[in-house]
Amino acid sequence: MHFANGIMSRCRDVLDSEFNHCSDLNTTRFLNTLLRAEKPDFIAFTGDNIFGPSTADAAESVLEAFGPAMESGLPWAAILGNHDQESTMNREELMSFISLLDYSVSQTNPSAADPSSSVTRSMMTDIDGFGNNHLRVYGAPGSHWANSTILNLFFLDSGDRAVVQGVRTYGWIKESQLRWLRGISQGFQGRTLDTDQAADALPPATIPALAFFHIPIPEIPQLYYKKIVGRFQEGVACSSVNSGVLETLASIGDVKAVFMGHDHNNDFCGNLDGIWFCYGGGIGYHGYGKAGWPRRARVILAELGKGDKAWMGVERIKTWKRLDDEKLSKVDEQVLWDHQTSR
Repeated sequence: MHFANGIMSRCRDVLDSEFNHCSDLNTTRFLNTLLRAEKPDFIAFTGDNIFGPSTADAAESVLEAFGPAMESGLPWAAILGNHDQESTMNREELMSFISLLDYSVSQTNPSAADPSSSVTRSMMTDIDGFGNNHLRVYGAPGSHWANSTILNLFFLDSGDRAVVQGVRTYGWIKESQLRWLRGISQGFQGRTLDTDQAADALPPATIPALAFFHIPIPEIPQLYYKKIVGRFQEGVACSSVNSGVLETLASIGDVKAVFMGHDHNNDFCGNLDGIWFCYGGGIGYHGYGKAGWPRRARVILAELGKGDKAWMGVERIKTWKRLDDEKLSKVDEQVLWDHQTSR
């Protein structure tokens, strides 16, 4: 969102005819319009929620930026980008604050508990970054999956900036975070339902996961030469360090799609090693964009299978984008994962 000081923060990269009355409030209006139109069950924010260099008071900006989410009464979660901490709060303070906001299911960091257990203990201290988070989506009420996980959501802190061998670069997801991710994945593998429940249930091995982080991984530029859905309009601003994120995701096998921010003028999905990597395109008007190219946001739909008597697990995951134009245009709809074709 690149939110700053509300009505005082002017828009960037809009048409001359749009500039005079354009501010952060355009971002708020678009987000509210999007929520009313799509009626989602959950909202995910992929970083650079506020634009620190323009922000006089980080807490005030955070409250205003996430205002539509809090007012919606929907559960929501955020991860940080590379600009959030460039104001009056550091990354730990920001995530702690965000975790306390109304309806937020964000957390400063994971609890030090068995990843497959619902019992929570103290916060992990041996993991890099802030905002790393695992959310479990449960099955439909009244179904065999009502108290079981049918979809996992992972939020990972990709950092901000770093210096590697004297050269500045962007941050990256660290080994401690990947170790945590592998541990959770292993905790979900091999789960079984009672035999009398199995008739209307998808096999436990098919529990899919989605991941959200801000800075793209170093393999994303390869997608310039591959078939994509959407626009590849700017260079990928990734870290010079390849920490093995793609290798890890491919090896654990449950993450079907990754959603990134950072490069506002890219809004494509492309596939690497069987995993979809998707940009959302910039939603924020105070962040850079492309004049005449509408601000946009990505929508994700997880469809449940329908058994003879009850809803089952996730059968299909789709995505599309909504544009902030007169028609709230819906573009680039695609299937990211299908239970039947993945068997």
